[in-house]
Amino acid sequence: MSQSNPIEEKLRQFALAVREFGKSLPMTVANVEDLKELTRSSGAIGASYIEATGAINRNDYLIGLKKCVTDTRNTHYWLSLVDSQGQPEIERKRKRLMELAEEMRRVLTQLIQQSKP
Repeated sequence: MSQSNPIEEKLRQFALAVREFGKSLPMTVANVEDLKELTRSSGAIGASYIEATGAINRNDYLIGLKKCVTDTRNTHYWLSLVDSQGQPEIERKRKRLMELAEEMRRVLTQLIQQSKP
């Protein structure tokens, strides 16, 4: 794997943590479907960030970062929907991932603000 910047690596680690979390969920019909969306959106944050950092101009960079913010919101939403069925450890992990998603959203929003002329 090539060297990545710290934000890119944090986004990658988050996506991996979401995947690990998914393995602990009770596999109800709803959780299976929600987990598909959660997995997609959590990985999309990093993919959108890589696309943004490779942009050829500031406008494309900002559009990419805004997509990252949308992906973090979507991830937060899907995390809020998965059912822990009252299992305290799963619920603790879910809440922690929701906090991390919110933290990433704030960092990405700050990057957008710093990049505006």
